[in-house]
Amino acid sequence: MSSRGDATHANAGTGDGASSSYHHGNLRSALLERAEQTIEAEGVESLSLRQLARDLGVSHGAPGRHFRDKQALLDVLAYDGFVAMNAQLDAAVATPGPPAERLGAVARAYVTFAVEHRALLQVMYTTKHAPDASPRLLQIGHASLATTTDLIRAAQAAGEVAPGDPDRLALVAFAAVHGVATLATNQLLDGVPVAEATRATVDLLWAGLTATPASPTVPPTPAPAP
Repeated sequence: MSSRGDATHANAGTGDGASSSYHHGNLRSALLERAEQTIEAEGVESLSLRQLARDLGVSHGAPGRHFRDKQALLDVLAYDGFVAMNAQLDAAVATPGPPAERLGAVARAYVTFAVEHRALLQVMYTTKHAPDASPRLLQIGHASLATTTDLIRAAQAAGEVAPGDPDRLALVAFAAVHGVATLATNQLLDGVPVAEATRATVDLLWAGLTATPASPTVPPTPAPAP
C-alpha cells in the first residue's frame, strides 16, 4: 500500500546522514511501505529492521525509534492492512443495488486485494491468529467478516436470503471467496480468469443463500392391516 506517507526512497543508499531528510512520521510510513515491498518481493523471512534502514539510507538504529523489533513492525503492517482492506470492502458493500450485486462487489474487492497484496494478506492473517495477537488487531481483523454478516442479515430481513444463522452463513461465504483468492494468488485456477472464478463462486453462494430449505420427507402412513 503506497499511501502511507509522502516519504520517498530517493535517499536510499546515501548513508546515515540521510536520516535527517525524513521527518519523524515520514520515516515510520517509509519503513512500513518498504517492509511491504520487501515481503511481497522476497518473503517475510527476508525482512529485517537493519536491511530496511540500509534500503532507506538511514542509521541502523533509526527504525528502532518506531518499532522495537521486526514483530512490532509486522503487527502494525497487519493492522494497517486490515484497515485498507476493510475500507475497500465497506466501499463495495455500499454499492447501490440488490444484495446479490453487493455480495459480488464485496467478493471482487476481497479477491482484488488478495491478488495485489498476496504476501501482506498472509502476514495479516498469521499475525491475527497468533496467540499474542492484540485485542486491537483482533477487532479490526473481525470487521471484514462483519461486513458480510451485516449484508446477509439485511438480505434476510428483506426476505431475499433464507433464514439461518447470519454469522455462520457469512463464514461459509467468506471461506468460499477466500478459497478463490488463495487459488488466484497461487496461480492454481488452471487458466480460468480470476473474474470468472469469482463470479461463479458468488453465483453458487447466492443460489445456496436463497434456496428454500427442503421440507422433511414424511413417510407414508402404512395401510391398515386387513
